[in-house]
Amino acid sequence: MTLGILAISILLLTGFNQFLNTKPTLKKNYFLNQKSIKNTLKNWNDIIATTANKYKVDEKLIKSIVYVESSGNPYAKSQSNAIGLMQIKPSSAGAEVYRLNGKKGRPSIQELYDPKTNIDIGTSYISFLQKKFISIKNKDVMRYATIVAYVNGTSALLKTFSKSRKEAINIINTMTKKSFCTHIKKNTRQCKHFVI
Repeated sequence: MTLGILAISILLLTGFNQFLNTKPTLKKNYFLNQKSIKNTLKNWNDIIATTANKYKVDEKLIKSIVYVESSGNPYAKSQSNAIGLMQIKPSSAGAEVYRLNGKKGRPSIQELYDPKTNIDIGTSYISFLQKKFISIKNKDVMRYATIVAYVNGTSALLKTFSKSRKEAINIINTMTKKSFCTHIKKNTRQCKHFVI
C-alpha cells in the first residue's frame, strides 16, 4: 500500500479530516470511513490493544497501519516481500526488532503470517521509531515522521531534509504539521497523490 493511503487513514482515525483535500482533479481519491475500518479490524482488536499497551503505542496508529498495509489480511504479501498484517520485511524491520530484543537473525515468513507475532513486531518497530524521533518537538510532526519512516525507512525520510541526521532533525523542528506534510509530499515519490 502507499504512504498516502496510510496517512489518510490515520487522519480519519485521529479526527484530522479537515486537512484532507479530495479535489476531483486528482487522479486518485480515497473514500474511507471509520465504520469500514473498524469492521475490517475487529478480528485484531484484542491483539492490537494488548500490544499497544505493551509498547506504549497509540492503538489508532497500529490500526491505521494494519488497515492500509494489508486491509486486515494476515496472509498479505507484497512484491517487496513485506508480510502479514503490518507488512513486515523480515530483512529490515523484522531483523531490527530481533536485534533490539537480543535475538539473532530475523523472523521467518511463517512467524510473520501469525497475526499476534506480526502485530508485536510491527508495534515494537513503531515504538523503536518513536524513540528515534524523540527529539522532534512537535508531537504531530513526530507521529507523521514515524509513519513515513515505517513505510520508507528512517534514512530515506531524513535524507529528504539533509544528509546529516542532526541537521535533518533541526529542520524538522522548525516545521509545522502542514509544512512537514507538504515537504514529504514534494520529496517522497510514493505520495505524490497525497494532498494536504
